[in-house]
Amino acid sequence: MKALRFGRHAAIAVLAVGALALTSCGSDNATGTAPAGTQTSGSNVTGTLTGIGSSAQGAAMDAWKTEFAAANSGATVQYSPDGSGAGRKALLDGSAQFGGSDAYLKDEEYAQSQETCGPDGALNIPVYISPIAIAFNLPGITELKLDAATVARIFRGEIANWNDPAIAALNEGVNLPDLKVTPVNRSDDSGTTTNFTDYLAAAAPEVWTDKSSGVWPASLQGENAKGTSGVVKTVTDTPGAITYADDSAVSGTLGVAQIKVGESFTEISAEAAAKAVDAGTPVEGRSANDLSIKLDRKTTNEGAYPIVLVSFHVVCSTYESQETVDLVKAFETYVVSEEGQQAAADSAKSAPLSSDLAEKAAKSIESIKVKS
Repeated sequence: MKALRFGRHAAIAVLAVGALALTSCGSDNATGTAPAGTQTSGSNVTGTLTGIGSSAQGAAMDAWKTEFAAANSGATVQYSPDGSGAGRKALLDGSAQFGGSDAYLKDEEYAQSQETCGPDGALNIPVYISPIAIAFNLPGITELKLDAATVARIFRGEIANWNDPAIAALNEGVNLPDLKVTPVNRSDDSGTTTNFTDYLAAAAPEVWTDKSSGVWPASLQGENAKGTSGVVKTVTDTPGAITYADDSAVSGTLGVAQIKVGESFTEISAEAAAKAVDAGTPVEGRSANDLSIKLDRKTTNEGAYPIVLVSFHVVCSTYESQETVDLVKAFETYVVSEEGQQAAADSAKSAPLSSDLAEKAAKSIESIKVKS
């Protein structure tokens, strides 16, 4: 889906109202689309939209909230980055209008959503694509090459020091220090953890014997911290530490690993993440408008980065009121638009949705309606 480039705020305003029968929630302002190139004022959706969820989406959500509110003066989007598990729970129990999640709903969650959201259940709409960085704190070293088995052994505590032969064999010529390896994992139920452990379980099954999960295996020792910012801060403060985190949050003195894909090593980038997502397949057993994506973690495609998260906005297929439907559709239409995706890329180093995926997302959003 391509958005016309006629000014950021104007584009958002038109997206927020175009083709929707919008209401003004307690005011008698007229609704309708503004001429291209003009800023609508007093004629957009109004009300408060509440979301809870993924901390990885944090920087993108800040940009989306700000731009959407600027174009829709009577509308506010509230978002609490409490983790993907909390976001899915909030959507399912009705305490939020949408959840941000770095993992699509599990089968049992989808079944539960049919009680909250109607017979078609919830919709998983991809809004944010980002590679998960393997970030480390090694003074003087900013790049390392790692393969899936070595990453798995590090996070299982089987590699104790950075000058271990397994790491050295992949990094010829790098002066690895005799320094303790301190793996740091998320303490909260996290979609980033789901995606990371899904990669390990698929790409290194002989080492990573646990199933993929949003909750870190209790049997494994190591440090932990809450949220993306928590694990990044812990690693930044701890020489020898290593973690997995949304690439947008990794900066400063931390190094980032290249990951072996096929016979070569792939550098982390938005383009490499998007290439991996394009090779994904739809999840079976969902409604026609659901866009859950199953990723191929064992890809050998050169230039694809397999440790990637597709972060979703989990919304209901039906809501109780037209006001909520209009507000959800307006905000989500902006988020998946070219303008919204560029705002996320600028603020969070994310990969914009491909045109094909963006069109599917727009169609899914348009299907949201009032409960009958």
